[in-house]
Amino acid sequence: MRPDVAEYQVMVAPNGARRQKSDHPALPMTAPELAQVARACQQLGVSGFHLHVRDGSGRHSLDAGRYREAMSAVAEAAPGLAIQITTESAGIYTPQEQLSCLAELRPTAASVSVREMAQDPQEAARAYALCDEAGTQVQHILYSPKCIAQLQAWYDSGLVPTQMRDAIFVLGKYVPPVAAAPDDLLPFLKVAESMQLNWSLCAFGRQEQACLLAAIQAGGNTRIGFENNIETPQGDLLADNAASVAGLIKAASVAGHELRKG
Repeated sequence: MRPDVAEYQVMVAPNGARRQKSDHPALPMTAPELAQVARACQQLGVSGFHLHVRDGSGRHSLDAGRYREAMSAVAEAAPGLAIQITTESAGIYTPQEQLSCLAELRPTAASVSVREMAQDPQEAARAYALCDEAGTQVQHILYSPKCIAQLQAWYDSGLVPTQMRDAIFVLGKYVPPVAAAPDDLLPFLKVAESMQLNWSLCAFGRQEQACLLAAIQAGGNTRIGFENNIETPQGDLLADNAASVAGLIKAASVAGHELRKG
C-alpha cells in the first residue's frame, strides 16, 4: 500500500438520541426500521452499527427489552454486522441507570461517555469493571480534550482497564447547536498523541464528510449517519443513512483511501 493511502472502517449511527421523524422522514425509530438501515449500510461496506433505541413516544431509551428487540432485528437483517449499544444519558439518565443498562445487557460492545461517568466516579468504576468482566468492548465517548485528560487520569489510577483503548472523538454538538469543522480535530489529536488510542471520529453538521476525511487521513476510523448530520455538504437533505454512507465512501475513494470491511 502507498504511504499516502489510509485504510479505514465505517460505523453507521442512524438515529441518535434526539432527532425525530419531523427532522427527517427516513430517520429510523423502530426495530424494523433500524434493521432495514443495517442491511442497506452493511451492503455498502459498513462494519459497525451504533444503536440507539426509543420508547413508545420516540424518546431516547436505555430499556434493555427495547435494546434486545432491536439487536435481534439488526442481527437477523445484517448477519455479522458488529452492534454497539450506547449508554448515552442525553440528559435523561444517571450514571447508576447507565450502569444498570450495561449490567442487564452485558453487550458485546458499548459506547460510554467519560464526561457523563465522571459525575459519579464510584459508579464509573463499577461500570468499567463490569464491562471488563463481561468482555464488553468499550468505546469511550470523548467530547473534548478535557475528556481525554480525564480518561488518561483514569488509566493512571486503574479505574479504567488499560486495554480499553477504543475511543470516539466528537466534533460539534446538538445543544447549543455547534457545527463541526475539520480543524476541530487537531486539539484532540494533540492531547491524545501518546495514548495509543484506537480512535474514530463523528462530527455534527454539514461538514461531517470533510471532518471524517480528515480523520481518515490522520489514521482514524469513522462514524457517520443521521445521529450527527442529515445534510449533504451543499446543504440539501440526504435521502437516507445509506446515501450518507455511500457519499463518504465515494469521497474517500476519490482521495485514494481504502475501505476496510469487517
